[in-house]
Amino acid sequence: MAKTILITGASSGFGRLTAETLTESGHRVFAGFRSTDGDRKNVADDFKKRKIEVVRLDVTDEESVSLAVKNLLGQTNGELDVVINNAGIASAGISETFTPEQLHDLFDVNVFGIQRVIRATLPTMRKKQSGLIINIGSILGRVTIPFFGLYGASKYAVEALSDGYRYELSQVGVDVVLIQPSAYPTNMYAAAQAPADGARAKSYGDIAEIPGKILNVFVNLFKDGSIDPRAVATNIDQVITMDPGTRPHRVVVGLPFGSDAVNESVAPIQRKLIDDLQLGYLDSLKTR
Repeated sequence: MAKTILITGASSGFGRLTAETLTESGHRVFAGFRSTDGDRKNVADDFKKRKIEVVRLDVTDEESVSLAVKNLLGQTNGELDVVINNAGIASAGISETFTPEQLHDLFDVNVFGIQRVIRATLPTMRKKQSGLIINIGSILGRVTIPFFGLYGASKYAVEALSDGYRYELSQVGVDVVLIQPSAYPTNMYAAAQAPADGARAKSYGDIAEIPGKILNVFVNLFKDGSIDPRAVATNIDQVITMDPGTRPHRVVVGLPFGSDAVNESVAPIQRKLIDDLQLGYLDSLKTR
């Protein structure tokens, strides 16, 4: 059945591919763009030709989020079935060389932005007691690669945020699923946040060269074309089509680098904790 779907950060990368894929599957897609200037204008024009509805939505701006959701609901007579929190920025480098302001900016998009969008959309879903929230995390929310620690910290936060909401919303019929992508050939690396305090990096000597080498490893992984970033969009499409109450809590997409093993190890521990608190019923979605 066709769903009404909002995707944040839909002008490029996973967001763009997901908007295109879900539209091809027959859903009504609202694609959130922070702006429609520059190269994004071409994407927005292409989306309009594909019947994808573009909305101005900056996840770091409370007013922008509220207005975007209000306009969407006005166009859909109050219908909203799925929210995909995809907007995000990457970060790579020696952690000390990023300023606190940069770390704030990273979390403002990757964590606070999700909270803003969820708060703006949840009243609609709770009212009809159904809906699906899909958060885009990362395998780096489960395992840590040196020099990606700050980015990983934001994705670790998304892990806890997603679990917390999944428990809290289970009895009002709203499902929460976390997608954990691995490394994929998108523009994420080119647009990654770079350290502002380059002077500090010099004191690390040869260590300062490692972040660039790691990025080159990822680039080489993509050269043969065997890693298709559409896999993330395809998995999201599959999650949406699943019946409420049957969806997995987490979906690793791509090379797991051990994140799948962490998921399997943590799941029974987390379940026991919830059971010991006599809150086990919150681990199952209540459906109508």
